[in-house]
Amino acid sequence: MTSTTIPLAERLRPRVLDDFVGQSKLLGPNGPLRRAILQNTLPSMILWGPPGVGKTTLALMLADATKRQFHNLSAISSGVKELREVLAKPSGLFPPILFIDEIHRYNKNQQDALLGAVEKGQVTLIGATTENPSFEINSALLSRCQVYILEAFGADELKRLVARALEKDKWLSEKNIEFKSYDALFRLSGGDGRKLLNLLELVVLAKGEEKKIEITDEWVTEVAQQNIARYDKSGEQHYDIISAFIKSLRGSDPNGALYWMARMIVAGEDPSFIARRMLIMASEDIGNANPTAIIMANACMQAVNVIGYPECRIILSQVAIYLATSPKSNASYLAIDMAMQAARSTAHLPVPLHLRNAPTKLMKQIGYGKDYKYAHGYEGNFAQQNFLPEEIKGQKFFEPGKNAREEEIRKKLQQWWSEWYQY
Repeated sequence: MTSTTIPLAERLRPRVLDDFVGQSKLLGPNGPLRRAILQNTLPSMILWGPPGVGKTTLALMLADATKRQFHNLSAISSGVKELREVLAKPSGLFPPILFIDEIHRYNKNQQDALLGAVEKGQVTLIGATTENPSFEINSALLSRCQVYILEAFGADELKRLVARALEKDKWLSEKNIEFKSYDALFRLSGGDGRKLLNLLELVVLAKGEEKKIEITDEWVTEVAQQNIARYDKSGEQHYDIISAFIKSLRGSDPNGALYWMARMIVAGEDPSFIARRMLIMASEDIGNANPTAIIMANACMQAVNVIGYPECRIILSQVAIYLATSPKSNASYLAIDMAMQAARSTAHLPVPLHLRNAPTKLMKQIGYGKDYKYAHGYEGNFAQQNFLPEEIKGQKFFEPGKNAREEEIRKKLQQWWSEWYQY
């Protein structure tokens, strides 16, 4: 067991700038924050970025590097009273740093109380937020602060965090740990360094006193996953029969589908349950091969809820036969699963600037919406441009099925996107 109750992420919080991982644009040799530290000219600032990228750590290091007093408030638990108490404290040669975590939670009165202190130079404000400051912080306060954008950790940076943990943490350094893969650890942490380190600690703890600890994707997933509710064994046949029903529909056998549906009807199954499963099947197994299928299934679901047994058995029968005899495609089902898999492994990637909305001056200044092509302004209402994060540009998720309707879709996509995707 670990020798301390302090979480790994807290034990490994960097104390000096050179130990800080990531944010090279801000802290690299020519980064604005590194220059500010060297010159001891820290401006009031807003640190904007996702959770677990080091906003609090960075604020602490800025105070330490510039030898300033450090006051810490959380916008969740503090108000104007606590703010005024901090502002009333004497300061040293330089204005103290006032760090406010989740500053976007301060209301207008609280932000107004802070504004005067920032204007007079009583404090150097460092506000941390996961929300867009253009929307959450009033313009008067925002205009007096520099906004620095912190980015989620990439795979290389996450690997550096793990390596640093294995080297620097006394408890981990005494373990014989071998990584077979980092994929699950990185995917489940989602670019959040704090979550990564705390998950790493859980994964190692779960191995107990094993002399050699192998970290695999399967083990990480097993430790991290929530308890999955299991079906009561008395309901096993219930799920076997609905499985046989859906597989009959998918397999284009109306007779098998009708038989298993009849078994459910005779047993008193809720008709809305049958209709709901057909609605899912209409999208999962038919999709755009026959877009009318989902309309029929949805109408069926509404009708059975209005009519009920015994008459609704006729509607269920009609729609089951329609679905069973329809052309099939699981292209939409495969496409969303592929996209979700990519989303889990690339959740740290930012939205390209040209796809972001830019309703405020600040957002326009940092490039939001620049070079976006408005499709309706082009011939055929189409303009070729990248709609994915730059790192996965050109990755294809949707592959049209081999049926008449989706072959038409394939032709359109090939016409539009021949330079980027092969359909």
